Amino acid sequence: MRTGNTIREGFITGIKKGWQGFVWMMKIIIPISFVTALVAWTGWIDKVDVLIAPAMDVLNLPSMAAVPLLVGMLTGIYGGIAAMAVLPFSTEQMTIIAIFLLISHNLVQEGIIQGNSGINPLKATLFRLVASIITVLVVAHCIDVSGTVDIASGGALQGASQPFSAMLQEWGSTILMLVIKIFFIIMGILTALEIFKSLGWITHVVDFLSPLLRFMGLSRTVGILWMTAVVFGLSYGGAVIVEEAKEKHLTKRDLETLHLSIGINHSMIEDPVLFLPLGVGAFWLWVPRLVMALIAVRLLTVWQNLRHTSSPL
Repeated sequence: MRTGNTIREGFITGIKKGWQGFVWMMKIIIPISFVTALVAWTGWIDKVDVLIAPAMDVLNLPSMAAVPLLVGMLTGIYGGIAAMAVLPFSTEQMTIIAIFLLISHNLVQEGIIQGNSGINPLKATLFRLVASIITVLVVAHCIDVSGTVDIASGGALQGASQPFSAMLQEWGSTILMLVIKIFFIIMGILTALEIFKSLGWITHVVDFLSPLLRFMGLSRTVGILWMTAVVFGLSYGGAVIVEEAKEKHLTKRDLETLHLSIGINHSMIEDPVLFLPLGVGAFWLWVPRLVMALIAVRLLTVWQNLRHTSSPL
């Protein structure tokens, strides 16, 4: 009977926290997604690719790669893939773009989410962009992209302009499906988390994850939050982290290492699979991010230790 009461209390607490997290997410996602859809509808996104085209040479990519990169950075993985699919990129070029976008996508929305869950949003975004560039530069030396031809024409992007009402309807249906998905994931995660807490299972789960966390350079206190972001993504994980951060269980150091790790290495199940139909190899979709997250956290830990040592007592 006591166990039943404990589960019921955890369930009620989880439902309350889940709803609070869901409402908070909607205040961010709905307006930002609408503004992004509106900007894309005006055609502005298709025109500004020339502004960042010179940077494509640095990334060993053709100038037109600026389009999927920009769309992905402003919107998300789905938008980036949609742009990639209509352009004649080689498999090697798609691999480079995929790796970049797997780390740096939906930067505005997820940057705000990270900002609300314990880290400066500008710092979090810069972490991801730098990690993307370094990872891509390393991978570009491992695969042959030198023989590919630049795409001079944007004809593949030209399509019939969409009426505003059609754009609005498309955005509405897309955001509705996203809202439903977010609702069930966040409610499920936070409810299960509170039930696990009430039953005392969290310690056992973290103990099980401890070897992996140590390998990744993270502390035990962030175990559940790291796993949530790795499995479900940064947006969903961010809502859970917000609720945990409110309870002051995490130090600033824990939050920095956690956000650096999950900023590079999140949604490890769903997002990489989306690129497989484009012909991108599975190795490049999973391994480079994992290695970069490990190295980045180790370097951040060294810097934190040096800063702590040099600071006056």
